[in-house]
Amino acid sequence: MSERDDGEIPQDQSPDGRAISRADSELNPGASSWIPRAPALSWWTLLITTLAILMTSVDHGILPAVLPAIQEEYGISNAQAGLINSVYFAGLVAGGLLFGYIADRVGTGYRRTWTWNVAMLIGIVGGAMTFGLAGSYIAFLLLRIPMGISRGGSEPVNVALVSEWWPKEHRGFAVGVHHTGFPLGQFLTGALIAVVLGAAGWKEAFLVIPLLGLPIIIMQAFVGTRRNQQKVYDWIDQRQMTRPLPELTTRSAGSLLEPVKDALRHANVRWSVLLIFLFLWGEAGAVTFLTVQFTGLGMSFAQAALIAGASGITGWVGQVVWGTASDRIGRKFSIAFLIVGWAITLLAMIFISGPASAWVVLLAWGLFRNAPFPVVYALLVDSVPRSAGTAMGIMIGVALGVSGIFASLVAGIVIDSFGFAWHYVLLAAICLLGLIPLARIEETVAIARRDVPRPS
Repeated sequence: MSERDDGEIPQDQSPDGRAISRADSELNPGASSWIPRAPALSWWTLLITTLAILMTSVDHGILPAVLPAIQEEYGISNAQAGLINSVYFAGLVAGGLLFGYIADRVGTGYRRTWTWNVAMLIGIVGGAMTFGLAGSYIAFLLLRIPMGISRGGSEPVNVALVSEWWPKEHRGFAVGVHHTGFPLGQFLTGALIAVVLGAAGWKEAFLVIPLLGLPIIIMQAFVGTRRNQQKVYDWIDQRQMTRPLPELTTRSAGSLLEPVKDALRHANVRWSVLLIFLFLWGEAGAVTFLTVQFTGLGMSFAQAALIAGASGITGWVGQVVWGTASDRIGRKFSIAFLIVGWAITLLAMIFISGPASAWVVLLAWGLFRNAPFPVVYALLVDSVPRSAGTAMGIMIGVALGVSGIFASLVAGIVIDSFGFAWHYVLLAAICLLGLIPLARIEETVAIARRDVPRPS
């Protein structure tokens, strides 16, 4: 059950008054053009949410960049340094589950701004407190908890938010562009931290988060209002496109577990969790030991670290292209293509023999590496639009959590026992297993479904 905002249209009626079936109304009609169309407010929301993803990407990369300085100041071992990341990771999982759920209870549409700004504010405060209060190892360790909660909590709400400010026909494009903040942030992190460390100390690096975050939440507070969302919906209606939801906002009025039940009731959510788990396993297994492989080939640590991040250069291309393509050719075909691309490029890592081949292979992997995530996110929003926050929170929390626990450990054992060649064979096989849950997922883009008549 859900409470709906006033001024809504019924689920079985299109914005222009045409009667449509409930089944068809729940499908994404798909884009009739490769060129996305949306009002200015939708583009502003896309810019703000992309900057937010960039901020979370920077936040995720700060700790590895300054970890040697942290170890030196606190005099901690590698095991204690690893615990810092584990605590942050636990907070990330909790944040994804908690804020994804809260966002659906507070409300969809413009109400998501409220939940999202709280999640972002926790990270901003955590960054400022890390600068001012991290006087000991224990204090720093505890301050990683709110940073992780913010990182995990803002992402599912962020995806749901941008999805609900764009015409349904261009959802894949919007989510794909918004996710380019991740690869862009990966490269921006190194430059930002280098500048900060050149002028100050490692604690000042954590001030980058409030400096980036405060303008973002202020902008979103001004843009993400009920009045502006109504303007977006009016623009969509006038052009006979499809609203993200029939109503401006809904709030779950059922039991406390109603959003969770609604999300898990849909088979697409359950199978998507498994699908993303396999992708994240492959990603974690590959990136964890890239620098180890490269230094073993005679590269310096600095050169190995630089080349290991090469996939971020092309990562944004794959996200935009495949997010947009999925609006036209369907989510399932796009994901299937990306699974095969992942497997081929992971197997190509076996043949890396030096810097030149490493650049070529990782730039090729970048075209596929980040692309599945926005496509699957768009699939989830298509499938359970009123419980999108909970669905993505479950996917991020469970898939990221479980893969994070096991992937690197298993990869290390395989490399020690059998070498890098079999390591990449195993990762490619894990990716190809994704074709099994994909076969059970139902296509959500009407233009790509054979059982739904296409518009003439």
